[in-house]
Amino acid sequence: MIPVLLADDETLIRSAMAALLDLEDDLEVVTHVDSGEDLLTAWRARIADDEAVAVAVIDLQMPGLDGIDTAIEILSLTPGAGILIVTSHGRPGYLKRALTAGVRGFLPKTASAATLAEVIRTVHSGGRHVDPQLAAEAISAGDTILTAREADVLEFAIDGASVDEIAKRAHLSPGTARNYLSSAMAKLGASNRYEAALKARKHGWI
Repeated sequence: MIPVLLADDETLIRSAMAALLDLEDDLEVVTHVDSGEDLLTAWRARIADDEAVAVAVIDLQMPGLDGIDTAIEILSLTPGAGILIVTSHGRPGYLKRALTAGVRGFLPKTASAATLAEVIRTVHSGGRHVDPQLAAEAISAGDTILTAREADVLEFAIDGASVDEIAKRAHLSPGTARNYLSSAMAKLGASNRYEAALKARKHGWI
């Protein structure tokens, strides 16, 4: 059996993924939690108990530790661990950051349950899987000058949302969101957040 630890802050999606994966004969979801912090706690407990190393399936965007930061922490505890990031925000910058960190799987949440299960097996066996469309977009977009959080707030700004609304969507305080927006605007030479978002979208960074 391949043990799977699952983290996603959306309860319905997390529960559905856990139920579908448990239908597979060779996969067992040993725990599913709603934050990166709780996943790390569960991972450390397995290490302490000397249990078989599992595959971590982690949502990219969660309050607190995001998926990639969680992956980095896990890899610091267990170098070479099998980690799969699942996301509804497949931006090229995130993909490149994940691969640089050592994540071996990157999959959109639109993937089928069968594909998710197969990618878990691939990652567990030491292989890699990156969604082909996301990979193509990452190659064509080139290197981003934005941090992941700057990209987050710009994506939420593109529909004209207020700073307070952007902060709420990105799970940030208004002051922090404003700082990220200002930094992104400066990097992109934009006079306002909407212009910065449009420039970032044109480059394929959001």
